[in-house]
Amino acid sequence: MSDLTKSVPIYLIEASNEALVPKGLPVAATQWVEATGFSASEGEICLVPDASGELLAVLFGLGKKPAQTRSPFLTGSLPTKLPAGRYHYITGALFEDNPHGLFLATLAWYLGAYRFDRYKENAKPMPELDWPEAVDRDDVMRQVKGCTLARDLINIPANDMGPEELEAVTRGLVDTHGARLEVTKGEDLLAGNFPMIHAVGRGSIRTPRLLDFIWGEESDPKITLVGKGVCFDTGGLNIKPGSSMSLMKKDMGGAACVLGLASMIMSAKLPVRLRVLIPAVENAISGDAFRPGDVLPSRKGLTVEIGNTDAEGRLVLADALALADEEDPDLLIDMATLTGAARVALGPDLPPFYSDDDALVADLAAEGKRQWDPIWNMPLWDPYDADLSSDIADVNHISTGGFAGSITAALFLRRFVSNAKSWSHFDIYGWAPKPQPGRPKGGEAQAIRAIYAHLRAKFEA
Repeated sequence: MSDLTKSVPIYLIEASNEALVPKGLPVAATQWVEATGFSASEGEICLVPDASGELLAVLFGLGKKPAQTRSPFLTGSLPTKLPAGRYHYITGALFEDNPHGLFLATLAWYLGAYRFDRYKENAKPMPELDWPEAVDRDDVMRQVKGCTLARDLINIPANDMGPEELEAVTRGLVDTHGARLEVTKGEDLLAGNFPMIHAVGRGSIRTPRLLDFIWGEESDPKITLVGKGVCFDTGGLNIKPGSSMSLMKKDMGGAACVLGLASMIMSAKLPVRLRVLIPAVENAISGDAFRPGDVLPSRKGLTVEIGNTDAEGRLVLADALALADEEDPDLLIDMATLTGAARVALGPDLPPFYSDDDALVADLAAEGKRQWDPIWNMPLWDPYDADLSSDIADVNHISTGGFAGSITAALFLRRFVSNAKSWSHFDIYGWAPKPQPGRPKGGEAQAIRAIYAHLRAKFEA
């Protein structure tokens, strides 16, 4: 039996280092490492036993990349590969001048240890990491908790995560942090002037609703987050093929990420007045479903021609954005699993974001790199706005040309934002199609660590 009270050292070894075996290990350990052929390639692991066969040390390869381009998230693969027990990093000179890198390596461990076991028990215990000195434990766990919330919500299938269940989760978060939640649902959406949220959700037996909560002091800067909460998307009457529908439980990924981000903000007690808006609907097929060619009114007053019922996310976002915009927020951010075009352009790991605020773009891009939370700025290319023209309404909600789908979706949303001092739209995927260090396969919280870091830098006292 292994001694689980013993903390095993993990040595982070660069492949460029001639001495692959750390000083202080016995001669037998050196012979073992040489016999295994350990070369410190990226992600390579060597388990070094002592004379009794117990685990003495772990060697973890960092590869040959220069330190400035090497991901600190490499250590996120360790929890799923190491045997149960306690471990600690031996960093040596690796992080002496880079404490933030050690923070991220610690964060990566906990993000990599995530498991979704709601429906299938996993009996294998996860290894534990002793906290490195100088790492802010509270902030690591705050970010882990926010990302875990987002991942869990995305991973839960639609039969257990519809608009009502999403409201229940939101209410639990609100109660935890002392926020104030208002819910508008069903026919009250029409009375409250949210016609497009109602239109998208009316075809389902699961009642559509708008979740609206506020936290913080009214005198603080107004930060508003809007998340697309389409709990399942059949495509509506423009029905998706089966291959495209299988992952549509994740179409509320924007709402999931917004709730994870809100959790971080409120836990950190940032001096902001936070508002969160989530249009929670199911885009279903029925005799009452909205149709291609319909013209819908909107909260903003614009009439919207429906080009395709499978582009429903921007409709529910538009009404929510119009409401958010009415109180002139200092910063308005929306997040949505919005377009396949974004995946074609940038793949599943790199979500695009849009904004007319150059300073905000620069800050968010910088934090995306610093936090190893990849995001990529895309242009709000004004000439493409003409592709949203309609002969019978103020605007068509999809472009006529079929090109630049992510950009034209952002341009459509921009029409519903006019008063906010700054606005950014994130077209996320919300899913990791294959496991990567710190990012298990399944629901993924994208962009929220970068946004959180930006808000901390800008507003934290």
